[in-house]
Amino acid sequence: MLSLVEDHYDTMKTISPPLVKSHLIAWMSSLPPLFACAALTLNIPSSVAGDYPAYPAFDEEMRSYKATEPTGAIASLHQQMDSGGARLTHDTTHGYLTSLLRELNVPVSSQLLVASKTSPNKALISPKNPRALYFNDQVSVAYVPSAELIEVAAADPRLGVVLYTLAQKPAERPRLVRDDRCLECHASAKTLNVPGILVRSFLTKDDGEVELLSGLLVDHRTPLADRWGGYYVTGQHGRQTHRGNLFGTQAIARHEKDPSCNANVTHLAPLLDVGKYPSAGSDIVALLTHEHQAHAQNLLTRIHYDSQAALRDGGSLRPAYPAIEAALRYMLFVDEIPLTAPVQGTSDFAAEFLKSGLSDSRKRSLRQFNLKTRLFEHPCSYMIYSTSFEALPQEARRHFYRRLWDILNGEDRSPEFAKLGAESRSAIREILIATKKNLPAYWRL
Repeated sequence: MLSLVEDHYDTMKTISPPLVKSHLIAWMSSLPPLFACAALTLNIPSSVAGDYPAYPAFDEEMRSYKATEPTGAIASLHQQMDSGGARLTHDTTHGYLTSLLRELNVPVSSQLLVASKTSPNKALISPKNPRALYFNDQVSVAYVPSAELIEVAAADPRLGVVLYTLAQKPAERPRLVRDDRCLECHASAKTLNVPGILVRSFLTKDDGEVELLSGLLVDHRTPLADRWGGYYVTGQHGRQTHRGNLFGTQAIARHEKDPSCNANVTHLAPLLDVGKYPSAGSDIVALLTHEHQAHAQNLLTRIHYDSQAALRDGGSLRPAYPAIEAALRYMLFVDEIPLTAPVQGTSDFAAEFLKSGLSDSRKRSLRQFNLKTRLFEHPCSYMIYSTSFEALPQEARRHFYRRLWDILNGEDRSPEFAKLGAESRSAIREILIATKKNLPAYWRL
């Protein structure tokens, strides 16, 4: 029943925010008293995404999704392994993890540590033995010390996110195996009803079990005070508060009295054995980046499916316009929660992330961090360079570029885009013209 409550709440997020709580309470009044009382404890954030439409379930596409051979980073890795251009090697410390990260070009500095039991390996996960996540623009890799499997989520340009596992037992020809078991959550309303990445914040018990009704979906529109429940967080962030580094009722109660008790942690060695992991922290800048990227990826996948369906059924792209508008709003950080103090990480993630992108002649990049008042210096998502964006149907990319051009040139005077400011609009336009090769010709006139 708790799952039913959570799923119903996810559906209600498509309604205007002021109506969500009243509707949910009305729905719960029809439940048996025991379940209704439990459901009333559901934490409803004031910043629910009521500006997004209700997307159709993934039921019809699921059969085709499962039957289609994936492309993307993992397929490319397998091809390189078959030709001898890549090789996964096993070591006694982390199994295949180190070589897998190397071959997929995933930086160790992106390490995030999650202690909540929200994985197929949950029996092994705890605050003393958290799950480590590593990511780049195309893949996320999950590793749990002593687990038999490494989990991988890869963005497929046609399918959305595809899930894989890699056995940690040494083998002559190790192979990543497609695993669709987790699609119940990873292709649900929580991921815009497409195969996607799921980022949530839970209050967590001493052993890592989550308080289900405390769960919140997280992206850059979520207040920092609600983020990172179940995660370790390392870095400086001033007086800003968050849910990270809190495990168990005593820690949560202490946090309620003193919100700074879990803040500005720079070393995790007193809390767990960091020697079990390739890196020693759970960098706050990597956390901020990952949760932005996850929802951007889901939006791009949503555009892909909506565009394909619209063009197939009637030839008009119009049914995909709501998804494109939602992506524009999100990728231009219209609703981003501002930072109220400078943020600084504890690893080389920020520097490595910047180096992995393109810059213009003035060394400006969409990967350039701000970390004083907002995440990025130039508020346009670097996911516009992703393979998922480039693989969108031509008609969808054409419409996206037209709308983006109108916004950056001030032709769209909507109040929601006014906050970009003339300087930011100009910088974003100039960076894109200098770094994206397939822009429409009118951008370069």
